[in-house]
Amino acid sequence: MDKKENKKNDSGSKKSMNRRDFIRLGFQAAAFVSIASVSGYLVKKSMDEDLVWQIDPYKCTQCGRCATSCVLNPSAVKCVHIYIMCGYCNLCSGYFVPNVKELNTGAENLLCPTKALKRSYIEKHYYKYDIDRELCIGCAKCVKGCSSFGNGSLHLQIIRDLCKKCNQCSIAKVCPSGAFKQISASKAYLLKSGWKG
Repeated sequence: MDKKENKKNDSGSKKSMNRRDFIRLGFQAAAFVSIASVSGYLVKKSMDEDLVWQIDPYKCTQCGRCATSCVLNPSAVKCVHIYIMCGYCNLCSGYFVPNVKELNTGAENLLCPTKALKRSYIEKHYYKYDIDRELCIGCAKCVKGCSSFGNGSLHLQIIRDLCKKCNQCSIAKVCPSGAFKQISASKAYLLKSGWKG
C-alpha cells in the first residue's frame, strides 16, 4: 500500500501539460522571440542611423572617383580647406595648373574645372583660397595639386548635410585606397592635422 501511495504522490506532484497550456506556452515563447527580434532590429537601426560616411584624408589618393561614383550629382564629396595649414601662397599648386605661364585667373591657368576654388588678395604675395561648395564637384584636382607641391591643406570630405547616408556607399565600393569609413555622427569631421571643425 505504501508503494501505491508513493506512486500516487509522485504522479500527483508532477503536473501534466494539457494541449491548451502547451499552445499558450508556445505563443508566449513566439511573442518573446518576436519582441526580442524587433528590439534588436530597432537598436541596430538606431545605431546605423548614428553612423556617417567620412574620408580619411591621410588615405585618400585623389583618384577622382568621388566626383563620378556618388549617387548624387554633383557629389556629396567636396573639397575642404584647412586654413591653419595653408601657406597663402601667390603660386598655389592647388589653384594654378602646373607650369603656369602667368599668375592670373584666366581659365587656361586654373586647375579647378568649375572655378569652385576662389582666390582673394590679402597683402603682397599672400592670397586666401576659399571653396564655393555649390560649384565643387569633388574631382580632387586641386587636392592633388596641393598634396603634390603644397602643404596638403586642401583635401576631400563628405559633407554630412548633403550625403544620403547610403547603407553601402557607392564611392566606398570603388575607392582604391580604402579611405572611406563610417564613424559616429557625434564625432567631428575627419580632417588633416587633427584640426576639429
